[in-house]
Amino acid sequence: MATPSRHLPSGGRIDRDRPMSFVFNGRTMQGFAGDTLASALLANGVDTVTRSFKYGRRRGIVGHGVEEPNALVDLGDGARRIPNQRATEVELFEGLRATTSRAPWQRVAGPFARHLPTGFYYKMFLHAGVFRPWERLLRATAGLGAIPPGPDPDTYDRFDQHCDVLVVGAGPAGLAAALEATRAGARVLIADEQPEFGGSLLAETVAIDGESGKTWLAHAVAELQKPPNTILLSRSTVSGLYDHNFVTIVERRTDAPGARERLHRVRAEQVVLTPGAIERPIVFAHNDLPGVMLASSVRTYLHRYGVAAGERLVVFTTNDHAYRTAIDWHQAGREVAAVIDARPEPSGAWMRAAIEAGIEVIPGHAVIEARGRKRVREAVIAPLHASDDVLTGPSRRVPCDLIACSGGWSPTVHLGSQTGVKPRWNEEAVAFLPGDLGSGCSWAGSVTGAQSLAACLQDGAAAGAAAAERAGFGDGVVSVRVPETSEPPQSPQRALFLVPHVRRPSRAPKQFVDLQLDVTVADIELAAREGYESVEHVKRYTALGFGTDQGKLGNVNGVAILARALGQDIAATGTTMFRPSYTPVTFGAVAGRHVGALFDPERHTPMHAWHEDHGAVWEDVGRWKRPHYYPKAGERMQDAVNRECLAARDGVTILDASTLGKIDIQGRDAAAFLDRIYTIGFRRLGVGRCRYGLMLHEDGTIFDDGVTARMAEHRYLMHTTTGNAESVFEWLELWRQTEWPDLDVYCTSVTDHWATAALVGPKSRDVLRKVCDDIDLAPDAFRFMDVREGHVAGVPARVFRISFSGELSFEVNVPAHRGREVWDALIDAGDEFGITPYGTETMHVLRAEKGFIIVGQDTDGSMTPGDMGMDWAVRRNKPFGFLGDRSLDLSDHLRGDRLQLVGLESADAVLPEGAPLVDAAGGGAPVPNQGFVSSSYYSARLGRPIALALVRGGRKRLGEEVYCSLADGQALPATIVDPVFYDPEGKAQNV
Repeated sequence: MATPSRHLPSGGRIDRDRPMSFVFNGRTMQGFAGDTLASALLANGVDTVTRSFKYGRRRGIVGHGVEEPNALVDLGDGARRIPNQRATEVELFEGLRATTSRAPWQRVAGPFARHLPTGFYYKMFLHAGVFRPWERLLRATAGLGAIPPGPDPDTYDRFDQHCDVLVVGAGPAGLAAALEATRAGARVLIADEQPEFGGSLLAETVAIDGESGKTWLAHAVAELQKPPNTILLSRSTVSGLYDHNFVTIVERRTDAPGARERLHRVRAEQVVLTPGAIERPIVFAHNDLPGVMLASSVRTYLHRYGVAAGERLVVFTTNDHAYRTAIDWHQAGREVAAVIDARPEPSGAWMRAAIEAGIEVIPGHAVIEARGRKRVREAVIAPLHASDDVLTGPSRRVPCDLIACSGGWSPTVHLGSQTGVKPRWNEEAVAFLPGDLGSGCSWAGSVTGAQSLAACLQDGAAAGAAAAERAGFGDGVVSVRVPETSEPPQSPQRALFLVPHVRRPSRAPKQFVDLQLDVTVADIELAAREGYESVEHVKRYTALGFGTDQGKLGNVNGVAILARALGQDIAATGTTMFRPSYTPVTFGAVAGRHVGALFDPERHTPMHAWHEDHGAVWEDVGRWKRPHYYPKAGERMQDAVNRECLAARDGVTILDASTLGKIDIQGRDAAAFLDRIYTIGFRRLGVGRCRYGLMLHEDGTIFDDGVTARMAEHRYLMHTTTGNAESVFEWLELWRQTEWPDLDVYCTSVTDHWATAALVGPKSRDVLRKVCDDIDLAPDAFRFMDVREGHVAGVPARVFRISFSGELSFEVNVPAHRGREVWDALIDAGDEFGITPYGTETMHVLRAEKGFIIVGQDTDGSMTPGDMGMDWAVRRNKPFGFLGDRSLDLSDHLRGDRLQLVGLESADAVLPEGAPLVDAAGGGAPVPNQGFVSSSYYSARLGRPIALALVRGGRKRLGEEVYCSLADGQALPATIVDPVFYDPEGKAQNV
């Protein structure tokens, strides 16, 4: 096992008494508890962690957190492999196995780089015929990491939460905000993506109130842990900010591969955003070599993990912050070759401290190139003009193995951008600052451009107190004195994004802007020359800001380079908008437990086991498992359906109709409510009677249909189609709550509360009489569309005399928990009459023989009642009208050539459902479409195929011949007829 070579003998927050072994790319190494995979790799001297996406160049670790563009690894093996994890965010554990998220072949891509200019893939596919053989290879190279094989064996949670104040980020500003909101008495939730709270304080040496920053941090976290109404979420990334302060947070529940995650869906009264800022790199030649890092990251690895990322350091900076890296490096016993400051006359306490420590400071210079093969071996520096980004003198070389860069700080504005509020450029901060999100959401800390720890603490405390007051807690005044810090004031920074090279641009070495996707300065300049002026277009043409880092490091530099190429300022150029998620979110976290059997849960009726025992073939209908048909030995589906249909017409059959939607509607205004929902009237419907109705959208198109019964003066039971039960209930609640809140009406979904057995056929009354003796079933006492309450097989029941088959029919509703009991009793009672169970396919044939429609099959979302020949179900004289009433008069709805419901007779075969209809066979020539077949079956009762269809102006074309066009080019003739094929007078259902 390799011994860590760069771990310092002391310091950091790691536990040196707990060594841990891990494997990276097949090599066994050692780290310590508290390490990340990235810090452990640096400690073990690993320089190259991956190969670049496009050019296959060596890439090393650049950052220390979510901004890391290079160090993407796959964790684990098999189905538990987790692809594309940032090594900087992977906590080390014993036995961790990681491999680079790049394919080995990518290292050979370098020699072909000159043939891969920006946009080459777009240009290639413009000439797809020539490059078609390369398309498959090109697509195979896309993407990062390897997809794990097989289903994910782990589970994921979803959790809904509410709070008064949500604080995003647990750095100095976030902790100060949470403390103030908690002290005011608000329910506070604070989330941070790191395993420990503290943010920059975890690597800070500045004193707070005379104590170390870590001591203040410990006290702050301890205070937040005390109140029961404060929730602290570590290892939790706030991935999305949406309307009305709805926030998604992904929490990593454990440290091992295959770990469960929890998606918190939070609705907050107030949100305080303190996500901090990310140090910005500076673009120069070969800035992608391993050993080129962010200055803050070099310092973080030193103080938090006790790791020196190299031996001889060059610091390249445009601001004071990076001097602290040089000073701390020197104090750790490492050599600082020089601090290269791009400012011509830098000043300030940190610079003076560096000089006093014996560190060479070279002002007015820039690193123009990093050199080395496997990692940095020297930095090439040259003098830089005081105001213009041009070189003013010869270059020289500075030997080193580590270049720490600091081009300023880019506020983490991603979450605010998700709301559509654009960031604004600020010249003083040299950054895009977040926009105003309104009174419910505020920003605090370095994300607002604050440059010092003291400013972040003050800003956070003020934001927390103000948020608590807006949520109804406290008076908005900071409760205690904001702590003081020992840091000196900051000197002005310089805006420097791209360092020129001594060679002319076409001959200069590559200068990388987006390290993850190999986007160079030349790529952006080429995009500008080719006419791309919008930053969003340049992003898509060059891939700048794509990938898993979403431009966290490269976007601002890219925008500045584009602005220079276009001859305009950065503010005019603007920046791209960031979409959720801020960092990648696993599909597992999004899905939660809605996977496998729970992805689309099966719903079973109380009689499910009986159907299973009697050989039912299942059909999925609106998540319900419904019997499709019941084949006997040797029967094909059509044979079984024919037998079931004839039994319904000649004897008695039974159908499990429990899946039909059932909504209980009560209240003094229930009748008025139904009048507005349905096209037909319900005010005059008598108690104990049922009525069929159509439900329309506002545009006059059919939404649903069903029978509603009046159970009492102010109580109705609405039946809906199986597939639309949830949608209809939501529709009723939408109008009840938002448009007609003055109506006294209450809706309750009772679909699961009742089991329904439908007895169908001429002998159904005989069967029901054997098990029901307290309801008079005589035709004149129990009429068609009546409902009665009594007992069936000794069980309290509602019996409806309604029919979807055109036959004498009784639908028996009983409490769901007694459904199987009553079903068995009905089967036993019908045994002497040859009772036959039937499924949904037979139900469809029976209703098609009667011309009854199924919404969603015989309608396509554009059908009106008139199109379906159902004007008889529309009452236009109701006092308040009904939903969709006025839309029925739209000129488009009154056209004579609209699709209309008709029947089709064909002698040759059952017509395919969905097949188009034309006026002539065609013979290969194009012919106008006249409609389509919506339902098509073989009718055993009629002894021939039947079909329902939607035909242009169909009701005026009865007797005409049309042709059903098949996929193989054939055309089957069919005659347009009335849609009612069986018992047009309705005698059978009224006996």
